[in-house]
Amino acid sequence: MKTEIIKTDILIIGGGTAGCYAAVTAAENSDKKILICEKAHIRRSGCLAAGVNALNAYITEGRTPQDYADYCKKDAAGIARDDLLLTMSERLNAVTERLEKEGLVILRDENGKYVTRGNRNIKINGENIKPLLAGMVGKLPNITVLNRVNIIDISVTDNRVNGAFGIGIENGVFYVIEAGAVLVATGGAAGLYKPNNPGFSRHKMWYCPFNTGAGYAMGIRHGAEMTTFEMRFIALRCKDTIAPTGTLAQGVGAKQVNAHGEVYEQKYGLTTSERVYGTVAENIAGRGPCYLQTKGITHEQEQSLLKAYLNMAPSQTLKWLESGALPSEHNVEIEGTEPYIVGGHTASGFWIDADRATTIKGLYAAGDVAGGAPQKYVTGALAEGGIAAHSMLRYLENGTSGTVSGDEISQHESEIERFLSAGDPPYSTEQLEEAMQTVMDSYAGGIKTNYRFSGKSLDEADRRIVQLQELSDSLRAGDAQELMYIYELRERLTVCRTVIAHLKARHETRWHCFAENTDYPERDDEHWNVFVNSRTVNGDTEIILRRVSAP
Repeated sequence: MKTEIIKTDILIIGGGTAGCYAAVTAAENSDKKILICEKAHIRRSGCLAAGVNALNAYITEGRTPQDYADYCKKDAAGIARDDLLLTMSERLNAVTERLEKEGLVILRDENGKYVTRGNRNIKINGENIKPLLAGMVGKLPNITVLNRVNIIDISVTDNRVNGAFGIGIENGVFYVIEAGAVLVATGGAAGLYKPNNPGFSRHKMWYCPFNTGAGYAMGIRHGAEMTTFEMRFIALRCKDTIAPTGTLAQGVGAKQVNAHGEVYEQKYGLTTSERVYGTVAENIAGRGPCYLQTKGITHEQEQSLLKAYLNMAPSQTLKWLESGALPSEHNVEIEGTEPYIVGGHTASGFWIDADRATTIKGLYAAGDVAGGAPQKYVTGALAEGGIAAHSMLRYLENGTSGTVSGDEISQHESEIERFLSAGDPPYSTEQLEEAMQTVMDSYAGGIKTNYRFSGKSLDEADRRIVQLQELSDSLRAGDAQELMYIYELRERLTVCRTVIAHLKARHETRWHCFAENTDYPERDDEHWNVFVNSRTVNGDTEIILRRVSAP
């Protein structure tokens, strides 16, 4: 590969929701050079690629930012950072107003007020929300976007970030990017566990399948402190299509019912994890399948649902139409997904301060990759991107710049050369990925075990993941695209080990299904109302317990 060195003031890794808004904020408030590296194409990349039909984090009339922060903390059973939640919540409406000015269609009623969906949500026509964000980026001359460039690692010396290393998927260039400040905005991690649907349909999952935990892995490898990876996220979704259920539950008030028509949601609780847990429990008890009760809704409600799902999950609308089983005539069957690690819905990610700075100097995190502030959704990721941008500009006021050493460059060049060299490896990247998902599914609380695990099963999971890491050293790639797949697998394996360590460290079951520990089946507020954090020291995961009140 040809090596190219680029210098910039701010490097943003990931051109999704948080990354785009951070770039725009930094560019509008400075003359700094800003570079976004996006492994896909910024116009349709990240979690918003297909659109969204509501903004799920908004301070509606009569509510306050503190109300929203309190809701987030309650839903996370107390394991959340007050400072992060409040600073995010205070900006939710401002970023919404900005998007509307840029062209986002927000539905309004006959009085000109936003149409709400519950106490914290507003309805939008959001099929073009990602092109809108990309368009905002494209208007600013001091932002450069490198599409189809996959960042594989960051450069860190003496706990200070100097830049990053990337691979040009289409041009075969090895990029060395030197930067004064770096923002990780890569999103969370999908694909660690075996998904609901196998083979050709495996991409039908709740979370963006191209988010591999790359940002997490970079931080983990370089000793950044990470938090709450044991609070996995498992979504309650429409069966087969894995389409959202919130539109049904909040949009038409559909209740969760079992096969006998009994409403069971109140019996288990209404937090996000409890809704999944109740469905699993009813199925185990033989009262499944479980459904959202839509039978009997009005024609107008049904038409609204068909349109809403076309905005973000068209497969569900197509299933209704093709099968003839419209929601007004048949209840919608539901199931839990495989677990994900995502800081936008739970509290998993980098341990950061209120400026969104990680424990590595000059390295920042925003959006799904940032820990401690669950229930961010779209607007929360935008808010965090804006906060991080202002923080990076302050950090750069003293003239900070980054320099990557020749030794680091050589090490990465040698690794790439090894993966691209000729050879006949015993396994393919896809085979090792499937093996990884089977291990996590069987031993680390996947769908197969109804999300349950024990200390012994986690030990077995870790042993097997280490074996897969060793086998990944022998993989070979025929081109840059296949090389990217190797790095994505290795990123996922790194995140798997951290997830396993966190699940084992928390000796309680605080969130049913999210972390269902059969050795410790009860919640223990006396001892475990703490953040389970970790950092890598000499290749081993060191667990750090921090009080919930700690900043």
